[in-house]
Amino acid sequence: MNDKIIACICEGSAESAIVNKLMDEGKLVFSRDDLLDNEVIRCRSAGKFQEKYLGKGFTKKITVYRILDSRREDFKLNKAYKSKIDVINIITAPEIEMLVIINEGKYLQYSKVKSKTKPSEFCKNTLKFSKVKSTEFITDYFSNVDDLINAIFEYKRLSNIPSGEKCLADLLVKKEG
Repeated sequence: MNDKIIACICEGSAESAIVNKLMDEGKLVFSRDDLLDNEVIRCRSAGKFQEKYLGKGFTKKITVYRILDSRREDFKLNKAYKSKIDVINIITAPEIEMLVIINEGKYLQYSKVKSKTKPSEFCKNTLKFSKVKSTEFITDYFSNVDDLINAIFEYKRLSNIPSGEKCLADLLVKKEG
């Protein structure tokens, strides 16, 4: 039995699709059974999260994984919850669409235009993926979970992730051997 309850909060539909895919394939350090209400939560506000989920009188500690692309977004919970809740931010900056760019083998091409082009625009205009932010696109595009996992690890390798910051690769079950 797990000694913690997990709340997994995803900022957008693409992040949610990726987390659900990885979880359904047993590739994350937590399972759906570990989750609060057995689901990924779409709620950005600490106040709304607190109001909806924390009034239930939990006896176990809660770990909140926030999957978002902003390093500056605050998530301030009431002081009463400080000792009962750990909040871990999983940053997907610049954007989750980088996984598609990496999987397409277009990272170097994108690097040449990144100062003036968002990853989502590159996916739309150069790669011709018009609905790259949709749940349906992400689910279909990464139907092979190994492609998704490889893109996540490659993203971590290529990115300049600040010390102490967590990314999607940190949520993946480590391969043995």
